[in-house]
Amino acid sequence: MPIDQNGDAVLQGVSIRSLPKVSLHDHLDGGVRPGTIIELADEIGLEVPTNDAESLGEWFAEKSDSGSLVEYLKTFDLTTAVMQTAGGLRRVAREFVEDLVADGVVYGEVRWAPEQHLSRGLTLEEAVEAVQEGIEEAEDAADRAGRDIRTGQLITAMRHTDRSLEIARLAVDFRGRGAVGFDIAGPEDGFPASNHKAAFDYLASEFFPVTVHAGEAAGLDSIRSALLDGRALRLGHGVRLAEDLEVVSREDEEVFVTFGDLARWVRDREIPLELSPSSNLQTGAIERWGTTLEDHPFDLLYQLGFCVTVNVDNRTMSRTSITRELALLAETFEYDLDDLETFQLNAAAGSFLPVEDREELIDIIAEGFDA
Repeated sequence: MPIDQNGDAVLQGVSIRSLPKVSLHDHLDGGVRPGTIIELADEIGLEVPTNDAESLGEWFAEKSDSGSLVEYLKTFDLTTAVMQTAGGLRRVAREFVEDLVADGVVYGEVRWAPEQHLSRGLTLEEAVEAVQEGIEEAEDAADRAGRDIRTGQLITAMRHTDRSLEIARLAVDFRGRGAVGFDIAGPEDGFPASNHKAAFDYLASEFFPVTVHAGEAAGLDSIRSALLDGRALRLGHGVRLAEDLEVVSREDEEVFVTFGDLARWVRDREIPLELSPSSNLQTGAIERWGTTLEDHPFDLLYQLGFCVTVNVDNRTMSRTSITRELALLAETFEYDLDDLETFQLNAAAGSFLPVEDREELIDIIAEGFDA
């Protein structure tokens, strides 16, 4: 199945880009357009590696393809540097949602860490308000163009700093004003969710939804802490949960597996895994199984009944889209439209929306795939 230069492909006579999609794991500072970085950097006198948008996109891809999450995260120094003013945040958020619309996304959750955007005098509240203004501008423009999209903010705390309780309170303060959930991100190994007990206790007391980066740079203990200490309703990546599975035998196309207690709990409770195939390759999250997409345990997890979802993680660093990720998975594992629909239904059911809105979203997806 050929994938064109825009990452699209035709599957069973249907353009994958045209299908309705749900985006659960998509970082705002990981999706800044290279051209926008150049223009915003010029406004604030910031030096960039190149003033050509295409070349800068290639620079991000090269630097991100390191096999290390720590090295991968260093590329964010540049994107966050141009997101320190209300105008910069508003523009980046507006264009981010425009790119979601172009990707066929009908519901997206955008995660970002306000504490990283204060170096030019913004308060936490002003930063969140600026992002929300940009989101709403893009949603209104999409509506005028006859496109429907809804976007919520996942307010994120950095796991290697000590502001998580403050950020948790910020997230709850903006409930009903754009914020739909909370996350912790940043260097995972050595910074477990248990370090942020006060924040997670507060969020639980406020019945505020939580997703936690876990099972990417660190293994099963990270996932366990996300579930027990963080009360996570979803796992950000979670790909290394496959380490709790032991393949006993393979017969023809059937795989026989024994489950560890953690893996069985996640599967049986239908806790969504926010998998990001291309990113997982770049950061070395799947190095235990190999270095190519066909080595990714995505298909194993899917066939065993885990609630898998498909995400980009960082559009700029991975030069990807959900359309492209779905096309790559369909090409690698011979998925059909029913499989792609399942991934979107899983994401819709796992979204941090009220149940009535989740049911409406599920209907939108089903109708779009049926059409």
